[in-house]
Amino acid sequence: MEMCFVQRSAQLNPASKGLYISPFVGIAAAMIRPTFTCWTTTSQRMPYPILFRILFFCATTCAAAHVPAQDLNLNGDSLYAIWNDASRPDTVRFVALQKRARHFFYGGNPDSLLMIGRQLTAFAVTHDLKKEEGKALNLIAMGFGNKGDFDSSEHYLLRSTHVFETLHDDHNLSVTLNNLGNTASSRGDLAQAIEYLTRCLRIAESLGDSSGMARALGNIGVMYHMQEDFVNAMDYYNRRVAIAEAIGDKQCASEAYGNMAIIHAEQGDTLLALAGYEKSLAVSRVLADSSSLSRNLFNVGRLLSGQGDFAGAKERFEEALRISELISEKTDMASGHEAIGTSFFQQGDLRQALREGTRALELARDVGDVTILRDAAFLLFRVHKALGADNQALEMHEFYISLRDSVLADENKQEIMSQRFQYDYDKKEALLQAEQEKKDAVAAEELRRKNLQRNAFIGGFGLMVLLAGTFFFQRNRISKEKKRSEELLLNILPEEVAEELKAKGEAEAKLINEVTVLFTDFKGFTAMSETLTPKELVKDLHECFSAFDAIMHKHNIEKIKTIGDAYMAAGGLPTPNITHALDVIKAAFEIRDFIAEGKARKVAAGLPYFEIRIGVHTGPVVAGIVGVKKFSYDIWGDTVNTASRMESSGEVGQVNISEATYGLVKEEPGLTFSPRGKVQAKGKGEMEMYFVSHRA
Repeated sequence: MEMCFVQRSAQLNPASKGLYISPFVGIAAAMIRPTFTCWTTTSQRMPYPILFRILFFCATTCAAAHVPAQDLNLNGDSLYAIWNDASRPDTVRFVALQKRARHFFYGGNPDSLLMIGRQLTAFAVTHDLKKEEGKALNLIAMGFGNKGDFDSSEHYLLRSTHVFETLHDDHNLSVTLNNLGNTASSRGDLAQAIEYLTRCLRIAESLGDSSGMARALGNIGVMYHMQEDFVNAMDYYNRRVAIAEAIGDKQCASEAYGNMAIIHAEQGDTLLALAGYEKSLAVSRVLADSSSLSRNLFNVGRLLSGQGDFAGAKERFEEALRISELISEKTDMASGHEAIGTSFFQQGDLRQALREGTRALELARDVGDVTILRDAAFLLFRVHKALGADNQALEMHEFYISLRDSVLADENKQEIMSQRFQYDYDKKEALLQAEQEKKDAVAAEELRRKNLQRNAFIGGFGLMVLLAGTFFFQRNRISKEKKRSEELLLNILPEEVAEELKAKGEAEAKLINEVTVLFTDFKGFTAMSETLTPKELVKDLHECFSAFDAIMHKHNIEKIKTIGDAYMAAGGLPTPNITHALDVIKAAFEIRDFIAEGKARKVAAGLPYFEIRIGVHTGPVVAGIVGVKKFSYDIWGDTVNTASRMESSGEVGQVNISEATYGLVKEEPGLTFSPRGKVQAKGKGEMEMYFVSHRA
């Protein structure tokens, strides 16, 4: 079992909007040499195991990425001089020492950060500076986090949260909640982490804080990443990048580049993974972010080692380990030793693998991180087994299993999803409240008009008739608008979900034990897009997807969404049924035939044409409403990932189904199956697959 570094963003409370880079970190950054230009890859991609990862405090701010010139001109002595000058205002003295603390954000001595944080806390309490007290408590929490003492870190963050809640300071509260989410995830409590991060995102959106929104979205993506839900993880990372790039926050985007690269690596897309790491490393060098540099170099080393490029891997490992040791980052060091040990194991050097794995386990115990402990235990289990040390191998295997199950427990996954959905439901409630207020206003207007009608009798029958006509016209208009609104709602949501939303003001997320998910994707879409005008391309896509929608409606299948040129739908929801697998396969046949007929017409006319791959898989999903302004019905779970792999592992013009779907329809008359044996699927390993078609 290998582990990669997934980066997540901590938000701090600097006194000025900016990021201070200490000379100490600059020395570490200067050690990094650009190495990507000499990378080579082989055409054969080696299977890349599912990578678990550790979460770190990445010392970043939630504000702009520039530092005012006057800040940079203040060295440590100048800042201490201001701090010790009792004639200065209290807040100015506080800010000076807080700026000094930034020297230790990027992997400096955590004890120094703790000392400054405690000094500032005592100072803020003595001088009754409530907001500053909350910020100082965040510094103490960061110090404990950098030491790997996540329980103490959470304690001080909760104290900070109470301060900002009392002050109704939503901005600093959002920052602290983000840090709480990161701390909880480092302890392995993913359900608690997603609760903090969801609350952080809600506040950031209400404030219009783009940077805070970007970091919260990215950190929620990490939660899905840890649960191996790569579809949703990638969606959140992309949303983070879009916001970060729009506001020019390079560091925020850089972390997402690195995390997206990890997913590409996990799915066997080596070239995309290397490109992602290169983008992340480039930003890390510019910002002198030594922690991010070491993490990315370790990840590149893992990737190269998995390809058999052990010399290249060794170079990256040594460079990364040198940096993490220089900045005393034990968490990075622990994971790095595990990576180096795994590389030695891949080379057959069991003694070196044992030494590195043991060191990784020792450091992981020091920082108390369950993910590193788990992966170090898995490495040592394999090493002891290969050495013939059966007792030690059994001990490490049992230790590994206990840690693995704690991270990937089903109830943990469901709790994370439930917390995520609660955020969306709260948004829907706000929308429904606004809608209710609109209805109340309409009702009030109707009452006013009734009163006018009553008074009109006094003025004359003619005026009464006129007002009555106006009233009935308005009522008819309101009735039409209401009908139109309901039709639009049903066009967005399944009928059962829409009715629940109207009746209860919310729609609960549901775990559905068995649905069948369909994925389609057009072959050669990128090449075709280069030969057509945007208008022609959109017209062709609209024609295809409109036909797909009609097919879904015909077979009682719920369209979920389109993603670029991909189309996703599911049978057996929102109301479960027993025909979902056969329904989806029948729909898949019609989609295939529709595209084949279109191809024949376009070939005859000498025009570019679409070809399609179709994949189908059956399993459990969680279904519910997502979105803030434009909400939609969506599904989550590993079943979605597997269905996507069925599509990408299929062939043009074929309906490729999984073993789970095959088991439900294998006895259906009129169907014939072509077993494909075990086929390698990205990120899933070998899976049994079947081509299904009509029986002649």
